Amino acid sequence: MHHRDSPGDLDGVGGMVLRKGWEPTPLGDLLTRSDKAVNINPLETYKQVTVKLWGLGVILRDIVSGSEISAAKRYEAKPGQFILSKIDARNGAFGLVPLDLDGAVVSGDFPVFDINPDRLEPKYLEWKSKTKEFVGLCRVASEGTTNRVRLKEDKFLRLKFLLPPLPEQQRIVAKIEALAVKIAEAKVQRSSASQLAASLIKSGIKEVVETDKVTGRLGAVLRGKPRNGWSARCDNSENGTPILSLGAVTGFNYRQTEFKRTSLDSPPEAHFWLEEGDLLITRSNTPDLVGHAAIYNGTPSPCIYPDLIMRVDVDDSYADRRFVWYWLQSPVVREFIGKEAKGTSPTMKKISQGTVMQIPFPQGLPLTHLRQLVNFLRQKLA
Repeated sequence: MHHRDSPGDLDGVGGMVLRKGWEPTPLGDLLTRSDKAVNINPLETYKQVTVKLWGLGVILRDIVSGSEISAAKRYEAKPGQFILSKIDARNGAFGLVPLDLDGAVVSGDFPVFDINPDRLEPKYLEWKSKTKEFVGLCRVASEGTTNRVRLKEDKFLRLKFLLPPLPEQQRIVAKIEALAVKIAEAKVQRSSASQLAASLIKSGIKEVVETDKVTGRLGAVLRGKPRNGWSARCDNSENGTPILSLGAVTGFNYRQTEFKRTSLDSPPEAHFWLEEGDLLITRSNTPDLVGHAAIYNGTPSPCIYPDLIMRVDVDDSYADRRFVWYWLQSPVVREFIGKEAKGTSPTMKKISQGTVMQIPFPQGLPLTHLRQLVNFLRQKLA
């Protein structure tokens, strides 16, 4: 059966839609397992690698002496080889071995493959492996019980994916990498803009509020104590319910793409369902990031907020939640949270509901005045 999206362009083959010249190709025709091994010398040192999840690359795990490696032999990794984690391939743990890891050693749980350069452009495979489609192939090739799922190499190499001709692969890679440069530049600009925005908010608040005379507390303009959300087990089921991650709030800007999904049933009357306009604040994070806040914009919907985030229920008859959001970014609040955040770990701190209630706040300002301040700050940022 054929499906045609446009004349002479797309054909349906074996349930897959492809351009003419693109062939469903077994991975085993493109990848060959490298069995090159090295004898471990207890008196020498060796680089070991790890593969980050979701296509984030291959990095150095550590450098150890041969005496710390239990096996007599290890496989050797060479630059440009494709490597994956049998345990986490279903979670996107694969990539190309970089130049600085030439000669690193890996166990059998991290098989390395030579790439057939006559059929496959390595950079094309690297970009392709970051796609949902490729991760799906690895899930199909992974078997085992819940805690012992492993990728089966023979099954993996039998799987097919759509392969364009080599010149087309190279053209695609060139286009993607040109876009990647622009994305990197945009990230730098966004970082600079975020720093400037933070500076403007600080100066703007200082202009309209005498922070050294702030004697009120945030709790006075809330309907009650902040409430933690619910951190359900996330399985990222396609039809599961979205649960925000800390990244959705980190940086004082709401990021609607930062969520996972759970297929667990969630009581519709539970308190952790979000409504558009809800003010959220993180209760646990690194010292610099704990206490960051953002306003939920209604997407995704329905949506749950997790246990590491609190919802701050602002009483709209006493305060403007947009002003509260600006205020939580002010130096006086950041200094207060820095002093009150607790935790034995130097890299992870927490704030309690009581701490949020005690955050200094310019109590007693009329609502009309607070809204004027919000407009003033918006204009300053614009």
